[in-house]
Amino acid sequence: QVQLVESGGGLVQAGGSLRLSCAASGRTFSGYTMGWFRQAPGKEREFAATIRWTSSSTYYGDSVKGRFTISRDNARNTVYLQLNSLEPEDTAVYYCAAAGPRNSMAPISQLQSPNKYDYWGQGTQVTVSS
Repeated sequence: QVQLVESGGGLVQAGGSLRLSCAASGRTFSGYTMGWFRQAPGKEREFAATIRWTSSSTYYGDSVKGRFTISRDNARNTVYLQLNSLEPEDTAVYYCAAAGPRNSMAPISQLQSPNKYDYWGQGTQVTVSS
C-alpha cells in the first residue's frame, strides 16, 4: 500500500521559513512526479509546486513562485518543499501527492491539477502569524 507522510509543518512568524518533507513508501517511485498542494479553510485545494522524477523539471504556482522551492531525493523516496518569506496568506494544510507514470507523461503545466495525482498524504498544517 502506498503511503505518503508529510512532516515539518508548524507555526512561524511572517517572513520566516519552513521545510516540509514527504516520505513515500510502499512501492518504488521511479518515474513518479511529485507535487505539493495546499488548502486553506473554506478554500479550494491550490497547486503549489511539482517536480519530475529526474528533478530537471519543476513548476510553481503563481502565488508561491520565487518564495518556495521543491526538490527531491530519489534514493530516500522523499520530496521537500522549502518555504521562504512566508506570509499569513500561506497558512494552510499542505499536502504531498504522487502522480503515477501514466499521469506523469502530461505536460508539466497540466500537473497543476489535483486530478493528475494518484496518491495523497494526510497533510501537515502550516500557520503563519502576522
